[in-house]
Amino acid sequence: TMWVLLLLIVSVTSIFSEPSCSVNNNPGHIYAPGDVVVGGLFPIYLQMKTNEITIPPQKTCIDYNVQMFLRSQVMIYAIQEINRSQMLPNVSVGYEIYDTCGDVTNAIRATLSMMGDIQVQGVKPCVTKPHVKVVIGERDSETSIVVARLLALPSVISYSSTSELLSRKSKFPSFLRTVSSDEHQTMAIAELVRHLTWESVGVIGSDDEYGKYGAEMLIDHFNDRKLCVDFKEILSANFSLNGTRTRTELANLMSKIRNSSAEAIVIFTDQLKVGIILEEVLRMGISRIWIACDTWSTHKEFSKMPDIQKVGRVFGFIPKRNKVPGFHDYIRDSMFHSKAHNSFIDEFMCHYPPCPDSLVDESVLNCTLPDTKSQPEGGGRTCLDRRCLLKYIDEDESYYIYLAVKVVAQGLRSLLNCNNVRCKRNASFAVWELLEELKRVNFTVDNTTHIAFDENGDPTTGYDIVEWDMSVSENRIITVGEYRPNEPIRIREHLIREFENVTVSLPILNQCFKCYSKPSHLKSASLQVHDYYHKYNILSYLVQPSGEKCVACHPQNEYTSSGMDRCLMKTIEYLEWTDAFTTVLVSFEVLGIVVTLLVAILFAVDRRTPIVKATGGYLSFLELLSLLACFCCISMFLGKPTKTTCLVGLPLFGMVFTVCVSCILANLLQIFVGFTFNLRVTVGDTLKRFNRPIAVVTCCSAVQVAVCVLWLTYAPPFIVKSSRFDEATILLGCNKGSNTLFGAMLAYISLLAVVCFLFAFKGKQLPDLYKNASFVSISMMIFLVVWIVFIPVYINMSGKYQQAIVAAAILVSNYSILCCHFAPKCYIMLFRKELNNENAIINYIRKHYEQKGMAVVNK
Repeated sequence: TMWVLLLLIVSVTSIFSEPSCSVNNNPGHIYAPGDVVVGGLFPIYLQMKTNEITIPPQKTCIDYNVQMFLRSQVMIYAIQEINRSQMLPNVSVGYEIYDTCGDVTNAIRATLSMMGDIQVQGVKPCVTKPHVKVVIGERDSETSIVVARLLALPSVISYSSTSELLSRKSKFPSFLRTVSSDEHQTMAIAELVRHLTWESVGVIGSDDEYGKYGAEMLIDHFNDRKLCVDFKEILSANFSLNGTRTRTELANLMSKIRNSSAEAIVIFTDQLKVGIILEEVLRMGISRIWIACDTWSTHKEFSKMPDIQKVGRVFGFIPKRNKVPGFHDYIRDSMFHSKAHNSFIDEFMCHYPPCPDSLVDESVLNCTLPDTKSQPEGGGRTCLDRRCLLKYIDEDESYYIYLAVKVVAQGLRSLLNCNNVRCKRNASFAVWELLEELKRVNFTVDNTTHIAFDENGDPTTGYDIVEWDMSVSENRIITVGEYRPNEPIRIREHLIREFENVTVSLPILNQCFKCYSKPSHLKSASLQVHDYYHKYNILSYLVQPSGEKCVACHPQNEYTSSGMDRCLMKTIEYLEWTDAFTTVLVSFEVLGIVVTLLVAILFAVDRRTPIVKATGGYLSFLELLSLLACFCCISMFLGKPTKTTCLVGLPLFGMVFTVCVSCILANLLQIFVGFTFNLRVTVGDTLKRFNRPIAVVTCCSAVQVAVCVLWLTYAPPFIVKSSRFDEATILLGCNKGSNTLFGAMLAYISLLAVVCFLFAFKGKQLPDLYKNASFVSISMMIFLVVWIVFIPVYINMSGKYQQAIVAAAILVSNYSILCCHFAPKCYIMLFRKELNNENAIINYIRKHYEQKGMAVVNK
């Protein structure tokens, strides 16, 4: 009965009590009027605690965070700075800021209140609020996703939410942010792991929008780089709230970490969960290499934990940092002396009452904020020197809040058409108009930071890579590298050298291969090792006799023995001279050289005969010489590749084969011009001017020489070693260097071949006793078909026979000219000598034109 009566009294009191008509008296909410009001969402209390005893259960904000309090003041400071400047001369900017207590429900209620859909508890309707045009916040990705879904049109500019989901404009069209996306952060983490030669990692995430998707992206990037993920643990969303479940999860996690062979462990979740993990790691005496995401990389409370140096080394990623100009002075000199006190400052002073000046003896560099959890509820709280706050002003999230306010101001200045005197348009505008202007901003803040948004609403800034320096009494965070999107990662050389040759301590032998999921049918370690290499294609390992160390063999020259007790040298693989394919190619090469020399001798003996003159005369000897060089090129693609053979092989073939085809083209042009009488005057005159065999060969060859010289100068072919871990071999081969210039070389020869084919095809109607045009057409057609087939085969083939395919294509091209262009002439010179005289040619020409009804004049 007494409890019922008490509840009735409390209910009646709450119904009839009338709160004061002042927003400032409402804890968790502050407001300042303006022509344009900017909303703000900050988790100053980090979480909510539910009291199940009360009916209904009541929620209370707990874990007051000084840094978040200061960040909320950055927004106020930046807005006051804009109002004092000439950026928006006759337009004032106000603010409406809420403490969400790290709770999605609170964030929803605050968002609806800013949009005017509900009234905040404790605020009377006598306050007329302008409609909020843009919202800055929230901090956590999970909360920002909910807020961005609620605000379909008013812009949301987050200063800390990095989830990749928020980049999807189809779902979040009005979301922008001044911090980089997790897509870039996870890629940066994977690049760090790869550059520091860590072969296996552990990933800890959480079952929320930030931790879950971040962990998944991390694993994708690790797999793309052939890095082994030793374990993945996704913590429950209420990991820091549910005591029993948290203890169970924590015990399982510690067991995984203790038994893991991971060389580094990434913790990709929020600060609360990280704090619980680090406390347990310290309690259990676990020491590892940790990689921090941006949520806790610079968290000062963690770096100040007792014996924090015992956890091992901590690397982290933070967005590009900078100081908020003038904010230190504002905190020290103005904030607490301002007449416009707000409830956030009152709440802070409740937790940290100011010390009288007579008690302030400590230097600002030595003071530490007292823990609010250990503070008594009533009086007797430890006082605080205000200068201590300066140490808790960060240079990352605070600066990105400052940037967000500057972006809003820049968007307003453009939308309202402002100069330094006045804004030509009033503040009555639609929220979508401001959104469009915000998307287009492109400016530099304080001559230091350039800000612009891409099509996903993400900025183009990168990350600093930091390490916790725990070698000094007061831990500090030092920058050891940087990562920018679409640029190579930069890491200090001493770190790369430090991790190049590390020995990984392991409790048992099988942990060398723990990251690979072992199928049940594998019985021996050697089978497991083979499958491990085949799946991940990473470094070989040997285990020291004690079984306590797992040492990496040389990644390029060695592999582990079947007993995993020593490193063995890898065998070098290439197309050897004893290979059957090589024997066949060499045989045809030698045959081609011999036949070419015999043809040259035969042509030299009969050099004054009509058939040699019809083949080009002296040009035929240049053609045979270039053909001989093409046959000699075959050897450069066989045997053990060297720097010289790789460099010379393809460019030399390209140049000498071009000379050969140019000679054929010059000969065909000569015949075409000599026997074609029905051409238009202009065309005939042009062809006659170009009918200079030496000039044609020189000009055509010069173009190919220029292409090859450019190729050899800027991107020459080079020797490559491809290490194949699954077969313990090193494959030697040649890389073309520039695919573009290699393609240009082939394309040019093909162009000459097509021109030859066209002249030969047209020349079939001319008097041709030796069928020269027909045979040249066949020769050029074979060349074109061979190289069209060669390209896809070459691209899709790998291994030692790739070079043999090049040699075979060159060989077929050579024989096409030798057999189709020279063999028929040799047959006539040896077996049909009656055709190799001038009378036979004259009679053939007379008959040809008499059949066409044309008169022939005898010479």
